[in-house]
Amino acid sequence: MREVRGVRGMRGHFRRLTAACTDRAGIGAGLRWKLSAAIALVGALVAVALSLVVHNAARVSMLDNARDLADERIMIAQRNYELSGRLNFPNTKIDDPELPEELRKKVEAGRRATYVADRPGGAPDIWAAVPLKNGHVMSLHSGFTDRSSDILKDLDQALVIGSIAAVLGGSALGVLIGGHLSRRLRKAASAANRVARGETDVRVREAIGGVVRDETDDLASAVDAMADALRQRLEAERRVTADIAHELRTPVTGLLTAAELLPPGRPTELVLDRAKAMRTLVEDVLEVARLDGASERAELQDILLGEFVTRRVTAKDPDVTVHVVHESEVTTDPRRLERVLFNLLANAARHGRPPIEVTVEGRVIRVRDHGPGFPADLLAEGPSRFRTGSKDRAGRGHGLGLTIAAGQARVLGARLTFRNVRPAGAPDDVPAEGAVAVLWLPEHAPTNTGSYPMLPQ
Repeated sequence: MREVRGVRGMRGHFRRLTAACTDRAGIGAGLRWKLSAAIALVGALVAVALSLVVHNAARVSMLDNARDLADERIMIAQRNYELSGRLNFPNTKIDDPELPEELRKKVEAGRRATYVADRPGGAPDIWAAVPLKNGHVMSLHSGFTDRSSDILKDLDQALVIGSIAAVLGGSALGVLIGGHLSRRLRKAASAANRVARGETDVRVREAIGGVVRDETDDLASAVDAMADALRQRLEAERRVTADIAHELRTPVTGLLTAAELLPPGRPTELVLDRAKAMRTLVEDVLEVARLDGASERAELQDILLGEFVTRRVTAKDPDVTVHVVHESEVTTDPRRLERVLFNLLANAARHGRPPIEVTVEGRVIRVRDHGPGFPADLLAEGPSRFRTGSKDRAGRGHGLGLTIAAGQARVLGARLTFRNVRPAGAPDDVPAEGAVAVLWLPEHAPTNTGSYPMLPQ
């Protein structure tokens, strides 16, 4: 039993993992836009940094050229002044009072120098000065040329346009890359969910496709390996369970036969009762093993669902109330449908309280009791063998009835759900007013579940 519970727990963990993958696959669109935003942000930062670097480098280069030109002009003006004694070079002055103080100090120290004075909101001023032999200072004052300013403006405009193009291109690239990655994750999550539902032929790695291998392929391979290991353990569990139950069938049958030969009396009744219970348990375990093997096939017939349920339930337990809200003709396996129905009634009678009500509405069958409700584990993970639930619904049975019902519903292509009945708006800690098991029969014959229809002879 520990091994069985361990494998069931592993299956439940795998289902929770695939559900988490699906939830994360839900962030596919978010992943796409997050990646796009990240690339756009990085692109914007890089573009701004490069624009600033290029702008400053171009500005410094143009100012250096302007200072070199001013230096050459002041040298020419100095030679002309010293030869002719007249100041005939444009923009030159002797002892200009507006000469910047820093430049004046350098010239008074006997050095020829140039200086750039920034003007707020305008083009910078270019100064050049040289000491004369008579102790005076000749200076040349010019501004940043219009052509240089235009070139710098054109460069800034080109940098802005290039930055915007880089950001938009990076965003588009992020959308493409993120979309490709999110599609692969969605395919992986969808395939993992199909594996969790029992489709053993699904391979996540093949489902995502693609030529270039990345971390998504590693994840898919890991999920495939985990699914293979889980399938092997489940198959080993099924074989062991079936073998044990098969080996027990013969001695249990012999024990029941021998008990029937005992003389009448209370001890004989107790032995017969326990022997019959053991035989029922062995048969249930064998049925669970067959259902787990996914080899069961439905023998389909057309029946009137409301009439069928009313007739079978009344014959089984006249105290159960049957309501046919809407009659419907369905194609299903009557024997398996009866098995599901009787197991739900037996569970309601064993763990719930009367009155027990069965409602047929179209293709939907509801079985309700007025007991303490289903345990939280069953509502969260579905039926599990050898687990009878909480204290209120525990202590009787082996937890195989609902497991068999769910397995037979799967063969029919139907869906079996469970819920508790509580007053409208009541919190979860309020005791339930009953439990409802709902069997949803498919609209079409269950050929998509691996079952095949048995045509009437």
